This record gives sequence, structure tokens and C-alpha cells, in this order.
Amino acid sequence: MTAPTRTLISRPGRQRVSVNGVAIAGQDILREARNHADHLPAEAWRAAAAALVVKELLVQEARRLGIAGAPLSDGEGRTETDEEAAIRALVEGEVAVPRATAEECLRYFESNRARFRSATLSEASHILLAAAPGDAEARKAAEATAHDLCHQLARDPALFEALARAHSHCPSAGQGGSLGQLQPGSTVPEFEIALAALRPGEISRQPVETRFGYHVVRLERRIDGAQLPFEAVRARIAAYLEQAASHRAQAQYIARLVSAADISGVDMATAADHRVH
Repeated sequence: MTAPTRTLISRPGRQRVSVNGVAIAGQDILREARNHADHLPAEAWRAAAAALVVKELLVQEARRLGIAGAPLSDGEGRTETDEEAAIRALVEGEVAVPRATAEECLRYFESNRARFRSATLSEASHILLAAAPGDAEARKAAEATAHDLCHQLARDPALFEALARAHSHCPSAGQGGSLGQLQPGSTVPEFEIALAALRPGEISRQPVETRFGYHVVRLERRIDGAQLPFEAVRARIAAYLEQAASHRAQAQYIARLVSAADISGVDMATAADHRVH
């Protein structure tokens, strides 16, 4: 018998999707499509149908091999279904994932040294003139005050701590505006850009606008990041390499099941990611 043609879904919801004669309900596909909301509707339907086809294939294979698993709980009140437990047990038993060797980890480290540096730290202080984003009048007043403070500090930088205590709306006012050590991502982008442009000991000549209001910023000092030694990151590299290998192995295993199955209603060749989630 000739295998059914696997056609691209052109009108989602009108195609009968089945795996080795087992139909997948349209309502189940629509429910799964909610997990693919970042796709266009037709693409979300296809991705959902493909995901349920993969699930059904794995359930059928676990049943064929007589594999069942004990459902696990995640500690937050969620417990696997019997099908999910069987799929997990199947993948754990049938998909071999090689351990990353020390040589592979070292090779990855040497090829990606820039990824393994400690973060550059900046010790900074600021004076915040707070104003809500939608309050035009308050923002105009905050900007004017921030400009006045910048002019005062241009004449006498030693006034910074006193002005911070007197004017800043940030809790750091009690410490003369000190924010301590900051690493990338710990403040909003506009603040980070302004901070990166300053030299140690320098105060911003213009107010820095963010969604919080207007800031007068001083960079106390910058501590450049340093290269991390291989041994400090070896475990992280091994975990990354093994995760990547697991994804590849799962995709290859599922691709073999797909190629041997009788699937209709969805083009599995266009499914974006053949692996267990």
C-alpha cells in the first residue's frame, strides 16, 4: 500500500491528523496551539499538530516496548501524567547522550574564551529626580532640577553627596547617592549607556533620562572583568554540551520514528523542532 501523501496544511482545522491510524482531535490541536502563540495562526496550528504527532508517536513506541514510568512531581504541586512519565522513561532508556569529555570541554573553552569572563563592575552614585512617565509636568520640573544640579556639580564636584541627600528620591540618598557595585543588566539600559561613557571620578554633564525620571550620575570606579580559568567553568561547559547533544539525539530519534510512521494531515518535514519538551 502506498503511504499517504504528507501535504502542507493550507486550511488548519479542516485536516484530519492521524498517526498510524490514531486520530488526533481537532480540539486538542487548538488547545496545544495556545503554546505557540508567537506564530501566525496557521503556523501555530501546524506547530501544535506536529507537537501532538510527536507525543502520540512516543506514546505508541513506549507502549510497543512495554515501557512505563512512575509519574514524578516537581515539588510545586504538578505531577506528570502516565503518558508523560512513559515518554520520559522511553527517552531516558532509548536516547543515548554521550558525556562531554574533558578534551571537548577544553576545546569549547579555547574557542569561546570571550564568553567566560567575569562581568565588568562599576561603582556608581546618582541623584534621582523621580517623575512618572506619563506626568509631563513632573518630568519637566525634574529635568529642570537635574540640569541645575549638573551645573552646580560642574562648578564644585565635592557637593555630590550633600546634593544627593538633599534632592534624590532614591533610597540611596541616605548613602550620598551610592549604588554600590553594578554589573551589566542591574540597571536600565539608558543608565548603563551613560555610565559606560563616564571615566572614573566623572559626573554626567547632562541629566540622564529613564522611565524613573532624571538622574545625575557619577562613576566612582570601574573594575574590568577578568578571564575565568577553565576549571571554574568546566562543569557549566559540560552541561551546555550535553544539553546540545541531548537535543540532537532526541531530534534524530524522533525523526526515525516519523520516517517509519503512517502520518497524515500535517507535514512533519516542516515541524520546527523534533524533540521532547
